[in-house]
Amino acid sequence: MGYLDNGTIKVGVDLNLGGAITYLSRSGSDLNLINSYDWGRQVQMSHYSGPMPFVKDGKEPAKEWAGLGWNPIQSGDCRGKRSRVLEHSNDGRILHVKCVPMQWPMNDVPGECTFEWWIELEANTVKVRARLNNDRPDRTQYAGRDQELPAVYTNGPWYRLVTYLGDRPFENAPVTVLTRKSDAAGWPWLRFTSPERWDALLDDQDRGVGIFQPEAIHFAGGFAGQDGKKGTGSVRDDQTGYVSPILSEILDHNIVYEYRFVLILGSLEEIRAYAVSQPRPDPRPSFRFERDRQHWRLANAVDQGFPVPGELRIDPTGSVAALLSPPYFWRAEDTPTLFVEAAFGAGAREASLAFAPFSDDDRKAWAQWGPDVRKPFIWPKAVRFPVAGDGKIRVYEIKLDSSADYRSAMLGLRLVLPASKEACRVRSIGFVRPDEMHIG
Repeated sequence: MGYLDNGTIKVGVDLNLGGAITYLSRSGSDLNLINSYDWGRQVQMSHYSGPMPFVKDGKEPAKEWAGLGWNPIQSGDCRGKRSRVLEHSNDGRILHVKCVPMQWPMNDVPGECTFEWWIELEANTVKVRARLNNDRPDRTQYAGRDQELPAVYTNGPWYRLVTYLGDRPFENAPVTVLTRKSDAAGWPWLRFTSPERWDALLDDQDRGVGIFQPEAIHFAGGFAGQDGKKGTGSVRDDQTGYVSPILSEILDHNIVYEYRFVLILGSLEEIRAYAVSQPRPDPRPSFRFERDRQHWRLANAVDQGFPVPGELRIDPTGSVAALLSPPYFWRAEDTPTLFVEAAFGAGAREASLAFAPFSDDDRKAWAQWGPDVRKPFIWPKAVRFPVAGDGKIRVYEIKLDSSADYRSAMLGLRLVLPASKEACRVRSIGFVRPDEMHIG
């Protein structure tokens, strides 16, 4: 084990499990919140890509996990083979670990990558910077998949999944309790939208651990275990609470992918207060593809891959090629005009921009799979705009407020590319003019 203790909280990583976090408590207490029933629990990095199923050197995945595809995780695999630590250091302030993860669905198959994270404590928080370094021999650009950023598993007493659901974030509106002892909610895992970018797993006294993820508003979470087991259990027991911030990402064969998160140990009030005190998302979301995809993903298309050379160079592979934004919360009344900085090839005449309004479905959680899963989202009628098919970079202004559907809160964008056999180039998309945009 490696530990950090600042006199308020104590965190521990297991160097036999890739440096995954297996211990979190108040300083001076041995009441550990983190579950370690198997190597798929803990607080750990977990990433996903194709193909599905993933087969390596003739080894097949376990049947029950074959649908996960390429899925290296920090602790070990489903057959109990542990990940291997390559480097670790701890100066009492920052704890760093680098490991070769294991493919969770497989038996003793190391990941084609390394995981790293840097951990430090501040007051009652654990601040983590995480990095995936990919080195896959398979150079196929697979479609974007949901990533757990990270996965967090608690012991049974911390079963109450709590967050803010609604379209008035940062106004101290009431929170929602998604799992209770008196209901069967929580398994299959729930999915939900939290525009304040936090949620928490709490005990009967509304104390526990929260997670803040500065770039994610979609989360998965819940409680799994036998009926009547909510509120009970320890480190090696099956019952567990779960939560994970979710972003869908394309993971190139050579990508270096970083993210940050914060664990907050305390009461519901302390957890929410921390989250809402952090720098808030820009109310005019804007994305400049200077170094990476800015969490955008592709449909019926591929791009140049990683690293991004100052713009996305997109080749259509299907009849309706599109570029889809990450989930992001903003208000239509503050953002009437969208700017697209792009170049389109010969034959291009028209593109369109669709948007995802915050709906009644976004005010509640839904099952991640099974009969109660959310119905597929249907994009509203898009706003069409003419483009020049001359291969030159231009700035297009799209008046979204011309659509009667573009009102109140919004959650996402979809740029449908023109019908053309030639690649297009996209430098930026946002509600700020490109020459005024911050480089992300």
